Amino acid sequence: MSYDLLILGGGPAGYLAAERAGKSGLKVALCEERALGGVCLNEGCIPTKTLLYSAKVHDGAKNGGKYGVSAEGLAIDHAAVLKRKDKVVRTLVAGVKAQMRASQVEVISGRGVITGQGEEGITVQVNDQVLTGKHLLIATGSSPALPPIPGLQEGLEAGFVLTSREALAKTDLPASLVIIGGGVIGLELASYYNSLGVPVTVIEMLDHIAGENDQELVALLKADFEKRGIVFHLNARVTEITGDSVLYQQEGESREVKAGNILLSIGRRANIRDIGLEAIDITTTRFGIQVDAQMRTNLPHVFAAGDVTGQSMLAHTAYREAEVAVNTLLGREDAMRYDAIPAVLYTNPELAAVGHTEASAAAAGIPFKTVKLPMRFSGRYLAENEGGNGLMKLIVNPDTQQVLGLTALANYASEFIVTAATFIELGATLDQIKKIVFPHPTVAEIVREAVFAYEE
Repeated sequence: MSYDLLILGGGPAGYLAAERAGKSGLKVALCEERALGGVCLNEGCIPTKTLLYSAKVHDGAKNGGKYGVSAEGLAIDHAAVLKRKDKVVRTLVAGVKAQMRASQVEVISGRGVITGQGEEGITVQVNDQVLTGKHLLIATGSSPALPPIPGLQEGLEAGFVLTSREALAKTDLPASLVIIGGGVIGLELASYYNSLGVPVTVIEMLDHIAGENDQELVALLKADFEKRGIVFHLNARVTEITGDSVLYQQEGESREVKAGNILLSIGRRANIRDIGLEAIDITTTRFGIQVDAQMRTNLPHVFAAGDVTGQSMLAHTAYREAEVAVNTLLGREDAMRYDAIPAVLYTNPELAAVGHTEASAAAAGIPFKTVKLPMRFSGRYLAENEGGNGLMKLIVNPDTQQVLGLTALANYASEFIVTAATFIELGATLDQIKKIVFPHPTVAEIVREAVFAYEE
């Protein structure tokens, strides 16, 4: 069979590209080995947020006395939470399937492997079919990184060690949970299991959690977690996993922590192996497939988007990369920019950021000034977060009066971070932003307050 566009991978990059291309009149085939929606929809973004919302409802009820609301016999039913999670996932997967039908995209179940190229285009084998595409989009995503820790493989095979995939499907609660890695996935699941009463320990190799986020806000989040009972071991390197514990090195000493289960959460690796890249000599880096600003590989008719490029492993980044790839394929001028990609940690409270932090601006030699405001400057935040220690920072270039970045520790941060992303992407100045009317009362008003609080 011959197509205008072949797509390997049905995650955010793959299915959005398929929809856009199909609606533009191209003949499209989408090959997916597991389930439409990819990791994000089936084993990542959506399932974790469903679980975390249940935990947030539980935590809100537990602290209802602060708001004049009393709850008796409070309990969270993990099995019921998982059942609802599965329902949400099924609904959204059905929606993606409906989009593919509406866009006249042919969905082929199976692993697509590139076998070569000829005059008619790239050839891909899926099961016993050979497909040919004038263009190819590689969107095979990523998988959990598996470091060479002694005992890790045995623990995975025994079910003692979990990746996020197994953790999101586990029906029984562990007696205790040790999480290796203090990044986004590890902290979100730490927050969830802690809300369910599971003792949680996080072991992190760096001297801080939450990656490259603003360290002042990260310290506040860590302190909040510790008040809830989550234990952190930082500057700690895991050396071995045994049948019931994790061994690690910290401060020059060998230490051990017992575990009911272990969650491995140290990051993800691009899925570039065993998909036939060598058959057409696609250039890769140690992070993933190398692409230009139009998401083209070293072959002009072959594109890559999403986690497989290793540039920004976020679903919303994948969406935009897919749009750029399809627009380029259709002859429309477009380019991918990474200056205003929001990142969110959906814990309770949320930590959201976009653009530069103080540290990254300083490292890049960019002049900046910081406006720092407690979230209590937002009337709605104060009304809905009794005792909350939320904080936000607006980073401004004093020379251009443009926003460089924003970081916020607060519930609803995931919803209003896009305001700063818009300002950065459009290059809006503070004077221009001051003329924008924000609805009142909203938590987003804190951004407007920060703009007016800026002093030259």
